[in-house]
Amino acid sequence: MKRRTITSFAQEYLRYRHSLGFRLKIEGPLLMKFATFADAEAEDGRLDTTLALRWARLPGAASPLYWARRLEIVRCFARYLLVFDCRTQVPPKGILGPAHRRISPHIYTEQELKALINACVELEPVDGLRPHTYATLFGLLASTGLRISEALCLEDFDVDLRNSVLSIRETKFHKSRLVPVHPSVRDQLTTYRRMRIQHCPHPSSCSFFLSDRGAALPYSTVRHVFRAIVRHLGWEPQDGRRCPRIYDLRHTFASRRLATWQQEGADLRAMLPALSTYMGHVKVSDTYWYLSAIPELFAEATSSFEQFAHPK
Repeated sequence: MKRRTITSFAQEYLRYRHSLGFRLKIEGPLLMKFATFADAEAEDGRLDTTLALRWARLPGAASPLYWARRLEIVRCFARYLLVFDCRTQVPPKGILGPAHRRISPHIYTEQELKALINACVELEPVDGLRPHTYATLFGLLASTGLRISEALCLEDFDVDLRNSVLSIRETKFHKSRLVPVHPSVRDQLTTYRRMRIQHCPHPSSCSFFLSDRGAALPYSTVRHVFRAIVRHLGWEPQDGRRCPRIYDLRHTFASRRLATWQQEGADLRAMLPALSTYMGHVKVSDTYWYLSAIPELFAEATSSFEQFAHPK
């Protein structure tokens, strides 16, 4: 009987993971590249640690963190393959160092957010839809903490301006949720919809955010525009951190929402589940990833401790 290829097992494994709700947009293609490599390099068709390490280190100029992430993808697959092929070796965890590292996010100040929106308004052509699109898009991300993918996937009927609610459909892990927005956000979205109808009366897409040609905005284009704005504003990485990212708007929203609740004297333990649900997280611990120690939080925490330690 002919032995099955590692590629066939990898395809089966990915179908199984997809059925559980995992999209694996990055991990999937990388695993298939490994499977092709393994079928070509493994003489006896066996997945072992040596083979996995050779593939993980293939991009010689890559960082050790990237090598570790590649190996982690193989480790997960190897555990699955071991059930069907007892010759499989599961590479030891951490053999190439940690596969995940939290890079300190950039928490935007109020002045930086205003500068970002003002730079969007000045985009060319100034009399087109483009400035309104990017100013509204980045403003929405800052005020709601939406993922950029969620904002770009919004269709016109997902934006209920009468009730000030956004319908986020089939997002991460195939979850859907309703996201209420502040009246000021609703007013801006209303203005944008009016401008959009004026500039694109017959769009080719039903997306809420449109290009000047009436088409949906691809993420690659949005990222390119954002990076150009960052360069224009002269924002440079500080203290070993990376340049501000679009995704840091989500981190900023979570951290500043927590700071506001703390200043209002709210019970943070009771409010965190609400924030977690609003942001579309599966569990509260996922929300902790987005919380950063900003000066406002430190000041409020210090004041609270002083009152606890010295009630008088």
